[in-house]
Amino acid sequence: MRANANWSRCKFGISGFIALTLLSWGATSSLGASNCSGTSVGFAPITDLGTATYQGFQGGLYPNGLNARPEGHEQAGLAISQAIQPLNRAGRPSVQSGAIVLLSIGMSNTTQEFSTFMSMANGQPDKNAKLTIIDGAQGGQSADKIANPSAQFWTVIDRRLSNAGVTPQQVQIAWIKEADARPTLSFPEDAQKLQRELKTIAQILKQRFPNIQLAYLSSRTYGGYASTDLNPEPYAYQSGFAVKWLIEEQVNGASDLNYDRTKGEVKAPWLSWGPYLWADGLKARSDGLIWECSDFRDDGTHPSDSGRMKVAQLLLNFFKSDATSRAWFLKSP
Repeated sequence: MRANANWSRCKFGISGFIALTLLSWGATSSLGASNCSGTSVGFAPITDLGTATYQGFQGGLYPNGLNARPEGHEQAGLAISQAIQPLNRAGRPSVQSGAIVLLSIGMSNTTQEFSTFMSMANGQPDKNAKLTIIDGAQGGQSADKIANPSAQFWTVIDRRLSNAGVTPQQVQIAWIKEADARPTLSFPEDAQKLQRELKTIAQILKQRFPNIQLAYLSSRTYGGYASTDLNPEPYAYQSGFAVKWLIEEQVNGASDLNYDRTKGEVKAPWLSWGPYLWADGLKARSDGLIWECSDFRDDGTHPSDSGRMKVAQLLLNFFKSDATSRAWFLKSP
């Protein structure tokens, strides 16, 4: 994954952006002014933690304190990526009438950030013309809610796909960003609960979208400015371990996350980190990323226009540069 340079000096233009309605992940919470004094919580980003530990658990996005995918997982992802091609409405290859659908899965923060990314990505001259980007994320839809195959969340996604002129059979890639609303468990139980929910969500994706191949996951942004109990620190930070441990399960060969049909029934797409979004407030991480109080709305949790643009840019940088996404995200040279 390519480092994103000097975010502390970046300024993002937001002209033409239409603000979305602020939605909470669960029941209505009382909103107050952001806690702008919460500029740091003192945690090391998982990407900077390396082989050091947080409460006894090793850092790094992937096993052994590393931020690079293990070689075998990398090669599998590359092979899958190279095989992605436009599919028609029935899910059969069709260069002429087919589409490659990238779908977002998640809560209010996810839809607010991804809708900004959609606008940005669709304006890129080097974007693959066959790539259709659909925002499936919805306000109020926390991980525990959508880890239910009968949840209304999935019906809404079907409707959004239909409105965009595509079908579930054409979905091949997902970006997942989820969390639990008002968590109360201690670490590591809180992250383990989210890990289980994310596993179920990955399995539901394969059940509902039979041709899905790749799923990229991101955890929360900084929660130190939060003025409500919706998902403050340390839960925002600790959600990164849920993603890390889920992917490690698949890397280690968990049969209920199998993506390789040569090894048995396929239960999930190939999983990988997308962009890692957490940084310790105003304390820059190694690539320069910071989160300012102005990057959030009054509750200190949902992204402001600048926060949405920041995540959207991280997503765009990731999909345009990652070895497993370039082949289908960008048009052929």
